[in-house]
Amino acid sequence: MNNFKLGVEVTGAHDLAAKDAEDSSSIYVELKFDDQRFRTSTKERDLSPVWNETFYFNITDPNNLSNLILEAYVYSYNSMTQSKSFLGKVCINGSSFVPYSDASEYYFPLEKRHMFSRVKGELGLKVFITDNPSVRLSMPQPAMMESNSPFPDSQQVADGFESQRQSSRERKSNSRHTFLHLPKQDSNPNPQPQVSSMTSSAAKSEAPPSKSMQMNPGMLGQAFDYKLRETSPMLGGGRVVGGRVIRSNKPVSTYDLVEQMLFLFVRVVKARELPNMDVTGSLDPYVEVKVGNYKGVTKYFEKKKDPEWNEVFAFSRDRVQSSVLEVQVKDKDLVKDDFVGIIRFDLHEIPTRVPPDSPLAPQWYRLEDKKGEKISNGELMLAVWYGTQADEAFTDAWHSDAITPPDISASASTHMRSKVYHSPRLWYLRVNIIEAQDLITSDKGRFPDCYVKAQLGVQVQRTKPVQTRMGNPFWNEDLMFVAAEPFDEHLILTIEDRLGPNKEDTVGKVIIPLGAIRKRYDDKNFPSQWINIQKPSSSDIEEPEKKVKFSSKLHARISLDGGYHVLNESTYYSSDLRPSMKQLWKSPIGVLELGILNAEGLLPTKTRESRGTADTFCVAKYCQKWVRTRTIIDSLSPKYNEQYTWEVYDPATVLTIGVFDNGHLVGKKDTKIGKIRVRISTLEAGRVYTHSYPLLVLQPSGVKKMGELHLAIRFTCTNMTNMMLLYTKPLLPKMHYSRPLSLMQTNTLRLHAINVLASRLSRAEPPLEKEVVDFMCDVDAHFWSMRRSKANFYRIIALIQGLIAVGKWFTDVCAWKNPVTTVLVHLLYVMLVCFPELILPTVFLYMFLIGLWNYRYRPKNPPHMDTRISYADTTIPDELDEEFDTFPTTRGSEVVRRRYDRLRTIGAKVQSVLGDVAAQGERAQALLSWRDPRASAIFLTICLVAAVILYATPFQVMALVGGFSVMRHPKFRSKYPATPMNFFRRLPAKTDYLL
Repeated sequence: MNNFKLGVEVTGAHDLAAKDAEDSSSIYVELKFDDQRFRTSTKERDLSPVWNETFYFNITDPNNLSNLILEAYVYSYNSMTQSKSFLGKVCINGSSFVPYSDASEYYFPLEKRHMFSRVKGELGLKVFITDNPSVRLSMPQPAMMESNSPFPDSQQVADGFESQRQSSRERKSNSRHTFLHLPKQDSNPNPQPQVSSMTSSAAKSEAPPSKSMQMNPGMLGQAFDYKLRETSPMLGGGRVVGGRVIRSNKPVSTYDLVEQMLFLFVRVVKARELPNMDVTGSLDPYVEVKVGNYKGVTKYFEKKKDPEWNEVFAFSRDRVQSSVLEVQVKDKDLVKDDFVGIIRFDLHEIPTRVPPDSPLAPQWYRLEDKKGEKISNGELMLAVWYGTQADEAFTDAWHSDAITPPDISASASTHMRSKVYHSPRLWYLRVNIIEAQDLITSDKGRFPDCYVKAQLGVQVQRTKPVQTRMGNPFWNEDLMFVAAEPFDEHLILTIEDRLGPNKEDTVGKVIIPLGAIRKRYDDKNFPSQWINIQKPSSSDIEEPEKKVKFSSKLHARISLDGGYHVLNESTYYSSDLRPSMKQLWKSPIGVLELGILNAEGLLPTKTRESRGTADTFCVAKYCQKWVRTRTIIDSLSPKYNEQYTWEVYDPATVLTIGVFDNGHLVGKKDTKIGKIRVRISTLEAGRVYTHSYPLLVLQPSGVKKMGELHLAIRFTCTNMTNMMLLYTKPLLPKMHYSRPLSLMQTNTLRLHAINVLASRLSRAEPPLEKEVVDFMCDVDAHFWSMRRSKANFYRIIALIQGLIAVGKWFTDVCAWKNPVTTVLVHLLYVMLVCFPELILPTVFLYMFLIGLWNYRYRPKNPPHMDTRISYADTTIPDELDEEFDTFPTTRGSEVVRRRYDRLRTIGAKVQSVLGDVAAQGERAQALLSWRDPRASAIFLTICLVAAVILYATPFQVMALVGGFSVMRHPKFRSKYPATPMNFFRRLPAKTDYLL
C-alpha cells in the first residue's frame, strides 16, 4: 500500500454571487476526488469567505494520477428552504499536481456548470502531493446534499458512502473512452524493396503539376530536388499509402511508425572463478563479443577474478555475415592479450524476444578452450536474444552500426548512444530594486553616485546610477533574469559607488538563495522587503531571521514569476507555450508520434581512408522533451528507425528535427547538416505523414542540399473539444498581456534562456552541445539579412497581388469583356442596393462557398522550406557575404563599420515589421485555404452561422449592435485579447517556408 496523499487546502474565495434576499450567501465548498468527497464548514452571509481548511485524499493508484480530476464545487446554503444553490466549480487535472515544496496558493476563476449558469468570483486552493506517513486521511463524507442540516456529521456513513462509490464507478465505466491497442506484427518476411516505393514516388513527383500545385506558385518555381516527396514505406504497422496504413494480418508492434530492425543482443553480466594467468597470480579480464567482422569489447578490470560488467552489445541482423557468435574472455596485457576462455553460440538457436515480454534471464556458461573442451574453472553469465528497437536494452547498447573506426577513441562511444533529455523548467526572476537606506561610503567628502548590480550565474544587470546627498538613493527599476530548476544558484545583489570612469567602490552586498524566493502566478505584487546589506568582505547568505544591530538596508521586491512562458525560441516557431508554474498547465489535447526512418544522399563532412563519409545523428525537440538518435558511423545513407512520442498541449506549436555530424568523436564541434520544422496545426488527426524532406542549408556560396531525411509523423487528437476551444484562448499565458515585457527585454531574456538551456543539456551523458542547442533554437534568427528583408517584402507584394487582381477583374467587368459576367454583376449590384440587408449574408455565404471549393485543393503535405519564397535562389554573393558576416562587421574602416552596423540594426527592425505584416495577411489567406484544417472548419462554421443570423436579423439592428460594441465603455473591456484575435493569431503563415 502506498503513502501518497493529495492535500487540498481551501483558503478562501472572493466576489461570489449573492443568492438570498439580503444580497448575501452562506457559502461552503465540496471537494471530490477519486470517489472521495469532503466539504468545508459553512460561512454565514459572507461573499468573500475565508476557510483555511485542509483535507487529505487517498491516492489509490499513483500511476493513474494524471487521469484523475479534483473537483471543487461552491454552494450557497439556504437555511429557510433547506436547499443549496450552485455558485461555481473548479476542475484541476491530475497532471498539474505538484509536491508540497512547489505548491502555492492560487485563485481559480469559477467555471459554469452549463451555458445558463450565472457564475462570478474566484476560489483559492493550494493543491499538493505528499507521502508523509504522519499525515492522516480526512474522514470521507457521504452524499448529504439533501440533508436537512447544513453541517453534516464528519463521521463516515458506511452504506451511503459505499453506494456512492459504486454509482460513481458505474458512471465512470459507462463514460470511459476505450482505446484499442493494435496487435503486434512480426517483421515482414518478404518486404518490398524500399527503392521501388521511392522510385514510384519520384515518378509521381515528375508528373505535371495538379490543380493544387497550381494554386501555390511558389512551389512551381522551386527546383525538383528541393521539393517534399511523399513516400509509401513499409513500416511496422503495414504499408503507408496516402497517409493511411494498410495493415497486414500479422500483429502490429508498438513501433509502428518505423521499419522494424532485428538486432542480436548480447548482455555480458559478470564472471566468476576465472583462472590466474600471469606469474603474479592476477588477472585483468575483459570480454570480447565477436560476430563475423564485428567485434565489441567491454571495459577491463585490474587484478579481479570475479568482475561484473553488465554491458549490452547489439549487432544488426542485416549486417551479420556469420552463423556463430563468439564470446571470449581475455587477459589485458601490454604486449599481447592472453586468451582465457570462449563460449560459442549457433545463431540459428538463439531465441527471439518481443516486448512486452519480460527481459531474458541471464545464465551461467562454462568457458571452453580453443579446442572446444570445457576448462576446469571459469564461468561467464550471459543473456543472448534477438530483439527490435522496442527492446529496453536498445538505447544503452553498443551498436555494430556505430563500430569505432581507427581514428576515433574508444572513450568517444558515449557520444554515439540515443538518449531522451528533459530540459529544465525555466522561470523569470524579477528583481524590483526600489531604494536603499543608510549607505556608508568610503569617501565622506562627496555625494555617493550609487547603482545596484544584480548577478545570477553569468547574467549581470545594473540599475541606473543615482546621486544622493543623504545616502538614500531611489531607483524603482525592474531587473529580469532567467532561472532554471533546480534552483541551486544564488542571486547576488551588490551596491556600487562610482568614484570615476571605470572605478567603483563596493558599498555592500547580499547573497540570496533562489530556493528562498517566493513564486507567483499572476500580476499581483508581493509585499516588498528590507534586506540587510553585508559588508563587502562578508559572503554570508542573507537570513531573514538574523538580527543585527545596524546595517545598511536595501528595499526590494523579488519574485519568481511562474505565470510567464520563458521564450527560448522564436514565438512563431515555439514548441511549448505553457507557463513555468506547473499548476497552471492544462491537460494535453493529443499525442504526437515521430518515426525517424533514414537519411539518403548525405554529403560527406569528413574524410576517412581517402574517401568522404559522415557520422550523423538526429535531434528532435518538442516541449520540454529533446531526443537524440544513435550516431551511425561511416555512412552517407544511415538508417535510424527510432520512434518517439510527445504529449501535445497546443496545436499552434512546432516540432523541430535537426541532423548533425558528430564531430566530438574526433575532438571537434558537431556540424549542422539541416533542419526540418513541422507545425502541429497543419497535420490532420490520425493521418500518417511519410515524406522525404530535403535538408537545405544556406551557405556563403548559396543554398545547398545536404541530403534528404525520411520521416513518419502522426498526430492523434484525444480531446477534440478542448483543442477547438484552444483557438479562442490567448496564445501566450495571461501574464504576457497583463504585465507585458518589452521587445528589448524579450530578446535579451531569450538569449539568456538559450544559454541556460545549453548549459544544462551539456551536463547530460551524452551531452547536447551548445552548437546543437543554438541551431535548434535559431539563436541567430534576429540578425540582419538583406535576403530575409527581400523575402518579407515580396511576401507583402504577393498579398497585394490579390487586390490588384480584383481591381483588374472589375476593370474587365466595366469594359464588358465578358458580357454575361457584366450582366450578372449588374443584377447583383441592383439586388444589393435594393436590399442592403443581404450584403453581409452574401459575403459570408460567398466565403463559405469558396472555402468548400478550396477543400478539394487543400495542401496534402506539411509545409517545408521554399527557396523561392526565402529568396535564396536569386541572392547575389555580396548579400550572402553580408548575411554571414560577423556582428559587428569586419569589412572596412571604423567609419564604415559604425554606419554599417547602424544600417543593420535599422534593417533588422524593418525586417521584423515586414515579416509581421506579411504573416497577418497570410493568416487571413489561411482561413479558407485549409492549411490548418481545424481552423478552416471552425471559420466555415462561423461563416454559415453568421450568414443565417445576419439573414434573419435586420441590418440596422446589427449595425447598432456592432457600433455600440466597438464603442463600449472601458469598464466592459477585457485587458486580454478578444476571441477573434486569439483565433487569428493561431493561424499559420508562410513563415514555415522560410530558411
